[in-house]
Parts: sequence; structure tokens; C-alpha cells
Amino acid sequence: MNHLSRFFWFCSGANFSILKRTPTESNKYVGIGATVFFTGVLAAISAGYALFTVFQSLIPSIGFGLLWGLMIFNLDRFIVSSMRKKENAWTEWKLAIPRLVLAILLALVISKPLELKMFEREINRKLDEKKIEFIAESKANLAKGFPEILELEGKIEALKDEISKAEAFRDQIQQEYDAERFGEKTSGTSGIVGLGANAKKKEEQLDAAQLALEQLRSRAQIRIDTLETQIREFMAFRQAEFEKQQPGIEGFDGLAARMDALSVLTTESSAMAMANIFILLLFIAIETAPIFVKLISPRGPYDELLELHEDRVKLFKGEKWTIAKGESEARVGYFQETHFYATDLKKEKTNRKNRAETDRELANWD
Repeated sequence: MNHLSRFFWFCSGANFSILKRTPTESNKYVGIGATVFFTGVLAAISAGYALFTVFQSLIPSIGFGLLWGLMIFNLDRFIVSSMRKKENAWTEWKLAIPRLVLAILLALVISKPLELKMFEREINRKLDEKKIEFIAESKANLAKGFPEILELEGKIEALKDEISKAEAFRDQIQQEYDAERFGEKTSGTSGIVGLGANAKKKEEQLDAAQLALEQLRSRAQIRIDTLETQIREFMAFRQAEFEKQQPGIEGFDGLAARMDALSVLTTESSAMAMANIFILLLFIAIETAPIFVKLISPRGPYDELLELHEDRVKLFKGEKWTIAKGESEARVGYFQETHFYATDLKKEKTNRKNRAETDRELANWD
């Protein structure tokens, strides 16, 4: 427990020598340090998952995730350790506002990848729906890009319609022939039972229609087989183009795609939107907790000793500055005193020279 407490003291950025002299403050800084540490752990996990969706590789994701977690840990530790308890509460809050803004930004960055992991199943379902839309859209666009297939299919349908008309004509002749044989009176039959002249005529017409139908079927089938071969060739080309686009559609599961899917889900579902907000607020609370603990906690003996230590440093600096300034002034005074005679002699020579020049100028004027 002693080693664990010292580790959390380190995480809180507290001064060990001062904290050992204030045992009542130990638990507070253990709690602050633990919050900072676990925030860094969550940041590492969050960044690792986010980078795994980008690199699709475990080792780089772990490496960059640990680096990101250490950076967030160091930043949180600096934010907490740089705060000082003052006598004036407004001064503390004024200094804490930039730190709170930074902590909220860090919470937003940390929470988003973890939200993506928490809602992974729903996001995967939404991504599958999006992929199906992309596939349908891709096929529609490819169909528009190969109008020859529709044209060939239209020719096949025309040939089949022609065969259907020939079959309908043959069936009509068959019905008339049957009606003539059985003595059914219609507009095209005589109504006499038996194979008379009209029946034989109908039979000849039926044989001719059947022969024409068979010949048409034979010619049309050859043409249809040729057209279907051409269609298969064009469809093979279209399938090759679709397979080129398939990897891009299947790879639609990156970080931006997942964030977009999460945004759509939160828009469609009020429950997911509420859960998303609560998760975000939770991370904001975790990230800002050490700062608020420092702000709302009363000024304790640790803060008093820390301020005393800092004031001693300031006083020591002032003493050193005063001593250095006095020594410098003493050296300047000594220099001026020892060089006073030489300085005055130089001044006298200069004044004498100036007076001589002035006398010569006056003599010239006279």
C-alpha cells in the first residue's frame, strides 16, 4: 500500500517531502492521482481502438495507444499539479477556467472512440445497410453503363413474342379444326360432324401453322442463343467492373464511417442519443474531477506548507538579488573613487584646451 500510495502521489503531481509532513492530506492526493492515472488508461484504450480501426493492425495500435495515454496522463498531471489553493476563491476559479476548458476538450477526444466501441453492434448493422445501398447503387450505375444488355434482352423478348403469336395462331387453327370435326357451329366452321372437306382444309391449315411454328422456333432459338452469348459477355464485363468496386464497398468501415453511422443512429433513436450524452458527461466528469476536487476542497496544511516553501524561495531570491545589487554598487563606487583623480585631470586638460581655442578666436576677431 505504501508503494501504491506513493505512485498515486506521483500521479497527482504532489511534492513528496511536503506531503509526508501532512498525513491528513494523503488520501485526498491518492484519490486525485488515481483519477489522473485511470483517465490516462481510458485514453490509451480509446486511442488504441480508434487507431485499430485505421491501421487494422494490433502492434501499431497498441504502440500509438500507449503513447497517447501517456501524453494525456502527463497533461492531466500538469493541469492538476499547476493549480494552487489561494485565499481568494474567485482568483482560483479564474485560473481554473482555462484548465477546465482543456479538460473538457480532452474528455470529448477520449470518449468518442469508446462510444464507437460501446455501440459497435448497432454501428455494424448500420454500416451493413449502407453497404447494401452502395451495392444497389453500384449495380444500377453499372446497368446504365451497359445499355447493350437491355437492347439485346429487348431483341430476345421480341423473338419470344413472335413465337407466342405463332403459337396463338396455331392454337386457334387447332380449335377450329376440333370444332369442325365434332360438328360445333361457329363463324368459321360448317357444323357438320366428321372429316369432311372443311375438316381436311382445317387440318392442312393446322399442319402448315405447326410447320411454320417449328421453323420459327428453330430460327428464333439460334438467334436467341447468339444474343444470350453476347449478353453473358457483357455481363461478365459488368461483373468485373463490380468486383473492382467491391473492395471499396467492403472496406467502408473506417473511423469516419463509424462516426457518421453513430451520428445517424443518435438522430434516429432518442434512447441512443440520451446514452451518448450520458457517456460524454461521464467522461467530462471523470476528466474534470481532479480540478473540481482541488477547487472545492478547503485550504489544507499541504497548501500552507507548499505556499510557505514557495515564499521562502521568493525571499531567498530577493535576498540574493539585494546582495548582488549591493556588491555591484560597491564595486562601482570603488571604481569611481580610485579613478577620480585621473578623470578630473582629463577634464582639466579638456577645459584648458577649450579656453585656448576660445582665446585664439577672440584674438582673430580683434
